[in-house]
Amino acid sequence: MPLPIGWTLAVLAMSLFGSLGAWQLGRADQKHAMLAETARVLAERQPQPLAIAADEGRANRYDWAEGHGRFAPRPAILLDNQTRDRQAGVRAYRVFLPAGGGAPVLVELGWLPIPGDRRMPEIPLPPNDLRVAGLLVPPPSEGIAHAAPSTQPDGSLLVIALQRDALKEALGLPALAPRVLKLDPDRPLGYARDLDILPNTLPPERHIGYAVQWFGLAAAVFITALVLTWRSRRAARQGH
Repeated sequence: MPLPIGWTLAVLAMSLFGSLGAWQLGRADQKHAMLAETARVLAERQPQPLAIAADEGRANRYDWAEGHGRFAPRPAILLDNQTRDRQAGVRAYRVFLPAGGGAPVLVELGWLPIPGDRRMPEIPLPPNDLRVAGLLVPPPSEGIAHAAPSTQPDGSLLVIALQRDALKEALGLPALAPRVLKLDPDRPLGYARDLDILPNTLPPERHIGYAVQWFGLAAAVFITALVLTWRSRRAARQGH
């Protein structure tokens, strides 16, 4: 016997809300795993060669890496919409060329504030022949927004996401490592920074909170459908 139209709509709504809740729980689990892996890597700090950044098989993993090299004379990358202590700013990146070859790596130099007129800061090219160390991480999530890099007056590139193919083209690079290096905050180089892998994004607890809300909505739809069905049947009985 087919469901009444009201129950059909209720089942569809409950399925949608339940799916959204399950997705939020999945994101919470993913981020718990990311934080656990990062904590282990930071506790051990067993240095890997910087060339490991180019390993596509580890593109979504975390490693502590060190290596010599130099920063390429290419434009700085400014990742927009980055907050720190509730202040708007950008995260600055530059291309690092590992000694002995290997794919160029984007190194995060840190966060800088931007004034109200949105004049972008200049990022001087660091000196040559440096040893860098830090946490290799996947680039920040791109989200659903996409836009080509915007060239600033000083030649730097303002972006809203670290899209590797777009950056390779804009920087004139034949290759670019799939991971970025979050520079060790103890190194005397760069700007305000830390090793937080979830900056400007939701922590696991927020995802769990949203999951509870979606499941609550599904339960509310079910209860509402039950109450309306009961009232409808009672009214029908009283009408006879």
